[in-house]
Amino acid sequence: MGKRSSQRKKVTLGDSDDDDSLSSSSTSRSEVMLSQGIEDVQPDKESSLDQALDALYEKRMATTRERALSSIIEAFSSSLQHLFVEKKFATLLHQCLNSIKRGSAKETSLASHAIGLLALTVGHGENAHEILDESVLPISQALKSSFESSKVSGLVECLAIVTFIGANDPEETERSMQIMWQLLHPKLGSNVVSRKLSADVIAVVVSAWSFLLTTMDGWKLNPKNWQESISYLSNMLDKDDRSVRIAAGEALALIFEVGSLEKFFVEPKGLGDNSIHEENTQRGGLAHLQGLKGKFLNQVRNLSTEAGGKGSVKKDLNSQRNLFRDVLEFLEGGYCPETSMKIGGDSLSTSKWSQLIQLNFLKRFLGGGFVKHMQENEFLHEVFDFTPKRKHLSGSEHHLSSGEKRMYKSPNSVVNKARTQLLNKQRMLSQGRNAGHYAVGFGDEEP
Repeated sequence: MGKRSSQRKKVTLGDSDDDDSLSSSSTSRSEVMLSQGIEDVQPDKESSLDQALDALYEKRMATTRERALSSIIEAFSSSLQHLFVEKKFATLLHQCLNSIKRGSAKETSLASHAIGLLALTVGHGENAHEILDESVLPISQALKSSFESSKVSGLVECLAIVTFIGANDPEETERSMQIMWQLLHPKLGSNVVSRKLSADVIAVVVSAWSFLLTTMDGWKLNPKNWQESISYLSNMLDKDDRSVRIAAGEALALIFEVGSLEKFFVEPKGLGDNSIHEENTQRGGLAHLQGLKGKFLNQVRNLSTEAGGKGSVKKDLNSQRNLFRDVLEFLEGGYCPETSMKIGGDSLSTSKWSQLIQLNFLKRFLGGGFVKHMQENEFLHEVFDFTPKRKHLSGSEHHLSSGEKRMYKSPNSVVNKARTQLLNKQRMLSQGRNAGHYAVGFGDEEP
């Protein structure tokens, strides 16, 4: 899990310590040239994003807007576009929302992904809440009229990301969870159209619902919806598709981890003496709870040892067995699966179902940009209590683009010589700070 990606080079500029500063006048001139070179290259990034944003105003050519959205997604995945967002946040958001309202299935899916990346870039705060406020209604309306799998999946994942980051209270989170749940188990009425979702979409919706559940206290969920979801997820374990079984198994394991089954059936405070009818109702609820637990445990045992049938994919079968062996160990012994992955030279560990579900969802959403965001995205550092060692280094850092790297390709250039001197200086300064000073620790996390 988590292949090490190539890291872009970095250069440290402008230390203020007079004793350590480089005194050569030629070096000073080279530093200026180095800074000017960086400034010359940096606008190219913004320029390409500006062009892509302008292309979203194209009314007739959907392919033009789709290409523009793909470019925006690539830029936001491969680098944190804070400067661009600072200038064009509102414009980008509303152009993407226009694509969701009026675009094709492909355009809607791309725009949804772009909005999710925008939310991940801004992190917690007023902008993230604005994204949620502005997006919920268009996404909800688009889901009611959408039947294409890619479109529904894109909209649901976007709703999950913007809610995870932008929700200020449990009610906002539960609102998004209910929008998702209506796709799985609609309450039919005059304004609701029944439809059959593909197995892939069902798995995406359940995973997104679980992703948001990781942020909730079981007591704060609507009891009727909560009870219904447990039974429905249990039934999903009997479905033919393994991706659906895995998503449902993770959701149920999470429910057991947060203790919501037990909390739901505990007598609410302030009722005083119960009547005989209330006592019988509570006993019936507890009996129903035990029945659900027994059914779930038997399902988990069977799925953890399922034999591969004709035409079964070995990778999918192994994923299912491994997942349900972890669930079984958790149910019988209370042990959550522990995972560890490398992010550059640092380790990112999980020890709870909630953490594992969050990690897997964000990995899928970010794709090839996951490592980059884990290294540099402050919001994700907070979510996973993860601090890359390089974040402890003092001084400012600048991460070079491919264009900037080409600038220093010649070893004899004045700029490259200055860069070498600066890096050597930084290396010397950091040597005294390395000994036992910047270790990444997860031992203080609660089990």
